[in-house]
Amino acid sequence: MVLKILENSPLGTEFPLYHAVDMDVGSNNVQNYKISPNSHFRVLTRERNDSRKYPELVLDKELDREEEPQLRLTLTALDGGSPPRSGTTQVRIEVVDINDNAPEFEQPIYKVQIPENSPLGSLVATVSARDLDSGANGKISYTLFQPSEDISKTLEVNPMTGEIRLRKQLDFETTMSYEVDIKATDGGGLSGKCTLLLQVVDVNDNPPQVTMSALTSPIPENSPEIVVAVFSVSDPDSGNNGKTISSIQEDLPFLLKPSVKNFYTLVTERALDREAKAEYNITVTVTDMGTPRLQTEYNVTVQISDVNDNAPAFTQTSYTLFVRENNSPALHIGSVSATDRDSGTNAQVTYSLLPPQDPHLPLASLVSINADNGHLFALRSLDYEALQAFEFRVGATDRGSPALSREALVRVLVLDANDNSPFVLYPLQNGSAPCTELVPRAAEPGYLVTKVVAVDGDSGQNAWLSFQLLKATEPGLFGVWAHNGEVRTARLLSERDAAKHRLLVLVKDSGEPPRSATATLHVLLVDGFSQPYLPLPEAAPAQAQADSLTVYLVVALASVSSLFLFSVLLFVAVRLCRRSRAASVGRCLVPEGPFPGHLVDVSGTGTLSQSYQYEVCLTGGSGTNEFKFPKPIIPNFPS
Repeated sequence: MVLKILENSPLGTEFPLYHAVDMDVGSNNVQNYKISPNSHFRVLTRERNDSRKYPELVLDKELDREEEPQLRLTLTALDGGSPPRSGTTQVRIEVVDINDNAPEFEQPIYKVQIPENSPLGSLVATVSARDLDSGANGKISYTLFQPSEDISKTLEVNPMTGEIRLRKQLDFETTMSYEVDIKATDGGGLSGKCTLLLQVVDVNDNPPQVTMSALTSPIPENSPEIVVAVFSVSDPDSGNNGKTISSIQEDLPFLLKPSVKNFYTLVTERALDREAKAEYNITVTVTDMGTPRLQTEYNVTVQISDVNDNAPAFTQTSYTLFVRENNSPALHIGSVSATDRDSGTNAQVTYSLLPPQDPHLPLASLVSINADNGHLFALRSLDYEALQAFEFRVGATDRGSPALSREALVRVLVLDANDNSPFVLYPLQNGSAPCTELVPRAAEPGYLVTKVVAVDGDSGQNAWLSFQLLKATEPGLFGVWAHNGEVRTARLLSERDAAKHRLLVLVKDSGEPPRSATATLHVLLVDGFSQPYLPLPEAAPAQAQADSLTVYLVVALASVSSLFLFSVLLFVAVRLCRRSRAASVGRCLVPEGPFPGHLVDVSGTGTLSQSYQYEVCLTGGSGTNEFKFPKPIIPNFPS
């Protein structure tokens, strides 16, 4: 027979069994029942009203299906005959399960490590629980027990298999570990739980981070060592992934020094020069020690501020300026220029005139300078004849503190303008009694009558003088050498020529426009110097000076006159002899074309006019044998 008994049945519970049947009667009928030995049940023999005996099982010890889900007992019925007879039957007791066992996990704590870069859906762990109950009471489902919002978003559990998988990407830097309770519930409502300790394993997925704490820019250029920047370096990764090294470019005048943990200072290695480089772009490179290595570059721009360490520099060490005389006042005659390699106010240059080395040079009245741009101006009209050149020094000073300066030499050359007319020194044109030149009638062509002496206060081409015969009492009788002012006879003199001649000589310079002056000459043709043709001076300054010097002069003049008269007579005799000889031979020639080049006509071209022809008698001897008349004494004039 089969009995199903709940495992939680209370002790003493009776379970009736089927009774046995004995065909005998009376005492030979069934009298007693017994059960095979066991630890849970005993059997009681009960008697009904009709005297039939039947058995009942009595529970003496609690049942436990999980320990012994089924019991097999042998029930024996005994009669009262002699000998006694018995009959047996098998009693199978099936312990009916009740939900008296909660699910139990295989491990109370599951420890799992998973890399943070695990993809979504990755298996984190598999939890497993068992329930000793059977049927629905032993069917287990898994859930997360009171999860936080973050855990609910990160993990999910399969209720049937207990597999825990990722729902969200892990981030070691955000959450390094998770502690999760997993609940297992059976069909009867009993549950158990375990704890999942999830350790997120760091991978090198974060480059180092640079945080600038302090930055000094600009920095002065002359500082030998100054802190430019202070920054910290961090890496959210762990282990070697979070260890970093920092560096900058090697070709920069900066040093990177470690300070306290993860802090660095950027300092200048030496004094900087803004004029060489005004800005530095520094790249701070931070590299971690992970695998693979990650690095971060942080750019720092450092401006170099100017210090007044450069004096102004002129574009030239010396300047030569040219200004034409007779300039208008306040004329711009030139400029000086200086530059300063500094910047800002340190590079602003002002110009000034420095005191001249020559204390007699009135520099303040000659030139002025624009302090802002270096333009030089002539304050007054300059005169080349009074001042041909002068020099001075110009200073250029910056506006820095302290101010620095430089000097440059300026040389001003005054250019000559044709502002002076020629001045005739001889013959003196002072309105006094004119000077008379004596020319013997026997003079040959080319005889030097006199020389017009003139000077010009200008210079260069403006002082190049040329001479020209403008007017003559008898044209063609005299000529003027264009370059030296010599007045010579152009032909032989004759008895028909007038005794007195007046010549007007033009003295002209070569300037633009040319300037000129005139000299008036008085020429007296004489037959001999013994004749009293010399003009007498007007009265009386000479007479007023009757002293011993006059006596000596008169004696000397008488002696010279006698000697001169003798020479003239001899000369005339020789000339008459030669002329008679030339007439007999017939060697008188009439020249055609240009006259000899040392005689010029009134046009100033150096030749006589083509409209005149003169009879020239060539002598047989050289012209150097001619007698030279002494020239009148020319008074000395200041230059």
